[in-house]
Amino acid sequence: MFILGLQGSPRKAGNTNHLLETYLAAAAQRGAVTERIQVAQKDIRPCIGCTNCERKGFCSIRDDDMTKEVYGKLRRADVVVLATPIYFYNATAQLKTVIDRSQTLWARKYKLGLTDPGRPDRKGVLLAVGATKGKNLFEGMNLTAKYFFDAVGADFSTSLTYRHIEDIGDMEKNTAMIDDVNRAVAGLSPLLEREKILFVCRDNASRSQMAAVFTQYLAGAKIEALSAGISPAAKVDPVMEQVMAESGMDAAFRRPRLIDDVIAETPPDMVITMGCADDCPEIKGAQIEEWDLPDAAGRSEEEAMRYVRDEIEQRVKRLIGKF
Repeated sequence: MFILGLQGSPRKAGNTNHLLETYLAAAAQRGAVTERIQVAQKDIRPCIGCTNCERKGFCSIRDDDMTKEVYGKLRRADVVVLATPIYFYNATAQLKTVIDRSQTLWARKYKLGLTDPGRPDRKGVLLAVGATKGKNLFEGMNLTAKYFFDAVGADFSTSLTYRHIEDIGDMEKNTAMIDDVNRAVAGLSPLLEREKILFVCRDNASRSQMAAVFTQYLAGAKIEALSAGISPAAKVDPVMEQVMAESGMDAAFRRPRLIDDVIAETPPDMVITMGCADDCPEIKGAQIEEWDLPDAAGRSEEEAMRYVRDEIEQRVKRLIGKF
């Protein structure tokens, strides 16, 4: 299980960061892979209202950290955590920029009609602190979080909010916070207990990515679908993205990963190789299966990719039937 924490405070070591660190540490102790992004330290530019995302499915700002990093990690995450102090009853300006730029993911779902494969099981968590005690202090942030999580394909499952947190160190003095966090993290146990299946091809640019997408969508509650490559490509195959979109599945923003990195983070229970079994490193305790995909020779690049896509989808369905 991969948990992505978006730390929205401009203070790198303040109360919000302490709350997020506590949450991520509790999750890591249970076996989750976690990552914290200090949003204020990233080059993330504000939405310019160009509607390119609604017409083409991609943000027109291509060279900042939102496009190069954050979209992909939002899609990879099983749990997305928003952490912010309350500024004028809402998120910080830095975090609000990320929220606004998530319009791209909203548009891919609601304008282009594509299915995010992680949507059925992804969770959204809000962690927020505020200086006052007003009863409506978190009302605006909760509403913003609701629609952000809908855009990124997550079920808004948990909200931990704390009033009268102003001075540095206030969050550390809050004796109830650790119990709150532990209860919240305990609720993620079903995601941690899933069978872990790793799909491997040589470059992790098409076949293993398609297998992971279909498995994640069809069996995300039972199976944690991972993918990797022996020699990862720089990016996924755009033809793969195209033919997956033709079937309604959104495979955008995925990144090829090295098999050694993936198994170091998440040791798999089962490994399915696709034409690279001889080069796959030994993975202790994992069941190994080779999918010898049929030859698509004689077809155009798009036709061959569709042929392989359909074959992989059928094999994934048969695989899921065993669990």
